[in-house]
Amino acid sequence: MTCSCKREADIHDKISKNSYPRLIFMNLHDINDGLLRDLKTLRFGDPVTHVYNPLEYARESYNRYIELYADRPKEIILLGMNPGPWGMAQTGIPFGEITLVKEWLRIYAHVGIPPQMHPKRPVQGFSCPRSEVSGRRLWGWARDRFWTPDRFFNRFFVLNYCPLMFMEESGRNRTPNNLEKEVQKPLLTSCDTALRRTIQWLQPRYVLGVGVFAETRAHAALSGIDVVIGRITHPSPANPKANRGWSTLVEKEITAMGIQLS
Repeated sequence: MTCSCKREADIHDKISKNSYPRLIFMNLHDINDGLLRDLKTLRFGDPVTHVYNPLEYARESYNRYIELYADRPKEIILLGMNPGPWGMAQTGIPFGEITLVKEWLRIYAHVGIPPQMHPKRPVQGFSCPRSEVSGRRLWGWARDRFWTPDRFFNRFFVLNYCPLMFMEESGRNRTPNNLEKEVQKPLLTSCDTALRRTIQWLQPRYVLGVGVFAETRAHAALSGIDVVIGRITHPSPANPKANRGWSTLVEKEITAMGIQLS
């Protein structure tokens, strides 16, 4: 699959007509630094016992990701919710299944460890033997459909709404939408601000939430911005729809929004 010169010109013409200016006083590194400062002030109590922030201990990987693939405006943003234990928590890359990050995205970097590590959710970086199904499905689809990262990232970019992973004492994940209300509100405020700034920087035409929560936050954070917000099915194995051929399903969902994939 190739993106013709005419298609690329059409994409950038659509981007240039969006009603918001590209931020010239910030870049994605600045936006992430601002989000990290905001998140450092937050405290999460029971039932959350451990919080991982890959933007801190795996920042080298994430910086490499945005330097390689976020150097220009995008047509389509795929917006996830927050890190998974065997994906971004290990590699620093959204939906970052280890093998695909190393072999397809061509990213391999030093990964540190969180200040307080859960014994059932160790961070082993690129040496982790586990594979994240959601990431294997998402990045596997990108590879199979677009062949090379350059072709995929010419139009797409993949983000997470929240960079934090929350765990209970048992090791069970607690997603941002299931946090206690008193800590959820300031978290969402900080993540909304960072998302809005990121979208102003990348200037997409479409923001597609990977799942209901991400779509909901996109609507909240991006009010007043000229962008089309939609949703695709989350590739998690906990989602029955995703287990019946996620790649085929997501292509139908994307094309139903009027997005041409070839």
